[in-house]
Amino acid sequence: MNGKLRTLLTAAGSAALVAACAMGPKAPLPTIPAEGQGAFIGSQSASVSTEAARDDWWRLYQDPTLDGLIQQALTENNELEAAAANLRAVRASLSEARSGRFPTTTTSAAYNRSRASTDTVPTANGAKLPEVDTYDVGLDVAYEVDLFGRVESSIRAARGDVAAAAAALEVVRVTVAAETARAYADTCSANAQIAVAERTIDLQTQTVDLTQRLLDGGAGNGLDVARARAALEQTRASLPPLRAARDGALFRLATLTGRTPAEASEAARACQSPPQLSQPIPVGDGAALLARRPDVRQAEARLSAAAARVNVATAGLYPSIRLGGSIGATALDASDLGESANMRFSFGPLISWSFPNVWAARARIKQAGAQSDAALATFDQTVLTALQETETALSAYANELDRRTALRTARDQAATAARLSRLRFDAGADSFLTVLDAERTLAGADAALAASEAQVTTYQIGLFKALAGGWEQAPDPEA
Repeated sequence: MNGKLRTLLTAAGSAALVAACAMGPKAPLPTIPAEGQGAFIGSQSASVSTEAARDDWWRLYQDPTLDGLIQQALTENNELEAAAANLRAVRASLSEARSGRFPTTTTSAAYNRSRASTDTVPTANGAKLPEVDTYDVGLDVAYEVDLFGRVESSIRAARGDVAAAAAALEVVRVTVAAETARAYADTCSANAQIAVAERTIDLQTQTVDLTQRLLDGGAGNGLDVARARAALEQTRASLPPLRAARDGALFRLATLTGRTPAEASEAARACQSPPQLSQPIPVGDGAALLARRPDVRQAEARLSAAAARVNVATAGLYPSIRLGGSIGATALDASDLGESANMRFSFGPLISWSFPNVWAARARIKQAGAQSDAALATFDQTVLTALQETETALSAYANELDRRTALRTARDQAATAARLSRLRFDAGADSFLTVLDAERTLAGADAALAASEAQVTTYQIGLFKALAGGWEQAPDPEA
């Protein structure tokens, strides 16, 4: 072997052994604010506990219909299916990047019949040249010596992409579980509010009948009848929006569970009250939250991938070394391909380097560095957003519980006032206007309480979503 070639190959082999050390800096380590790792501000409320948050939070409602709907959504939802397919695609990209660690091989086989032109190859008396058959087979092998870590950095970037895609799938899973529960609760709450409105309509219809009988008997007046009918129609006017809201929630639920509106759940349609909790919500602490939130892990994975791509771009400043070789045979007859005289081979390194034209490479390094800085800032913002969303959800839930307690008291007092005003009217101690006013107050209190019951469930589900329940983390064997 040529001495210079041996020296070059020896140097290249040594470089391959230390390639892993030349990959450049690792991803910057993101930091978590110490203030965000302790107990939540809102965890002082009696409505929550500091026990670890649950993945299957919807089972706390002990509602078999809700359990079945969420299981169906996690199995049939199309957005989840798309996210899973995207993860498979990114995993395939990682496999492609890993193939850079191994030699590339190309096999070839060719047959060619040719004849030269007599204008370019003169012959005696202008005779035609003979036709020649040529057979060729070969094997080409090439291997990139990863001296400056381009291949390994590309693999690190692809591995970060896989982790980010896996976290993105978990983000969708969390969202689908929460939105399915919300759509179911909205359907139930709308039915509960419709029932309240219908009870109020029944009461007001009785009042209209009473005022009409009094008028017909000469003891009443047309003003009382008009007022009673106005109150009745006003309550009737509240029914269409409530029915539309119920249908909208039901159709949304169908879409989340992979069904058409015509296939909407009949069990959900028949639900008459929103699901209720019988225990405080377990919320854990800030450190557990940030470990659970898939959007935080997604931002961290993207940061790792962006840092690796800085190394890929940096490797562009340095030479690329490839070891290549080929072996084959070329013959005029297929049966002669195995003869040693027809064998051919070549072997040697290929060094390519864009120096001194490195401006494009430096521009790519700056671009990758800026993207890494952006990924770090995004991670920091994602952490703050996760903490903010959870604290906001805790505050909204606790305060709505207080509001509901006050509304229950107001509703009870309004019912008492309506009953007493009717007794006093029957006894002739009060005017009918007092009865109408008391019944109007009771109708408003009933509607407000029903709306608050719906809002409590909505805030509960919002809190569960902020806590990132609805998925089970497992190691990715392909990462």
